[in-house]
Amino acid sequence: MIKNLILDFGDIFINLDKTATPREMEKFGLTDITPDLDSLFKEYEKGTISSSTFLTKLEKQVPNANKETLTQAWNAILLDFPKYRLEFLEGLATEKKYRLFLLSNTNEIHIDFVKRSMGMEKYHRFKSAFEHFYLSYEMGMRKPDAEIFEFVLEQHQLVPAETLFVDDTKENTDAATTLGIQVWNLLVGKEDITNLNTHLP
Repeated sequence: MIKNLILDFGDIFINLDKTATPREMEKFGLTDITPDLDSLFKEYEKGTISSSTFLTKLEKQVPNANKETLTQAWNAILLDFPKYRLEFLEGLATEKKYRLFLLSNTNEIHIDFVKRSMGMEKYHRFKSAFEHFYLSYEMGMRKPDAEIFEFVLEQHQLVPAETLFVDDTKENTDAATTLGIQVWNLLVGKEDITNLNTHLP
């Protein structure tokens, strides 16, 4: 029986265009994500470097852009947060049938943009629906590394078999499965978090 829900943010609640940032970066001459860039993105997602350092390092890799245009390109991935999903989440929180946790790979620039685009009132409504709100850059960890799942389980004494993790990235749900966590690898465009009841094991 599922008692706990660990939910991703991007493409679960807020819509994403995952091709937008690479597409925008191409305008400045960046045509390939090198191993160095991939490492930089992951460092930033773990919060091991500041936003300022991240943009400075990125600017060196994309010399035709400046910090402002890079920030805009970086945020291009972020789209709208449909009202019906927030209302669905608030309904879950009100029912108190499940303990609710957010677990998102994200970074400071993205969260700052989300707060501005959603508005703080709506953002606080979203955040307060969860027992705990875990963002990778504040934790120093990121999915799909086992340590981030183990941390959440241990912090809240969650039984893996009683916990459902919902994420749109199969690499992340596969990692959770190895720890005995139940998963729903949500298929973006075909499924929606509001279909939760049909995916409970």
